[in-house]
Amino acid sequence: MLEIIKYPNKILRKKVKKVLNIANDEIQNLISEMKETMLESDGIGLAANQINKNLRILTVNTKEGPRVFINPLIYWKSFKKCLGEEGCLSFPGIFGIIRRPERARLVYRDEQGKLRHLTADGLIARILQHEIDHLNGVLYIDKIIEYTAGEAKAKNLIQEAKADEK
Repeated sequence: MLEIIKYPNKILRKKVKKVLNIANDEIQNLISEMKETMLESDGIGLAANQINKNLRILTVNTKEGPRVFINPLIYWKSFKKCLGEEGCLSFPGIFGIIRRPERARLVYRDEQGKLRHLTADGLIARILQHEIDHLNGVLYIDKIIEYTAGEAKAKNLIQEAKADEK
């Protein structure tokens, strides 16, 4: 199992690089390890920068099992938004309500490198938006409308991160 990076580690704020050679053994091994780490951590999504890798790879735990999205790009989001509670493996014990588009369309490559399109809604749309935000250096704590757990812990971490910037 890979170590999950916790906030305020700076890699969580960086936009990560595209994967150029999906067939590479190192990338394929990383994908397997990411799936295992996500499942062992009871996560429903995991972005590569959460395990200290500067790569545009994410995994999502679906009803059918773990699914991999490489170089994902959301090209459309619904105007209709919905509220939902989110947490994050990089922010243990911190949960909050976030408003996100209800549906999203994206293009990505699967683990064999095949170009795919997906229209996602509901929980899968929420997870994909959360994880793609990670790949772009955007964190869910930036979008929390109301904390449902861990507010004091979150505020301390945010202050710590600001102090590190100075």
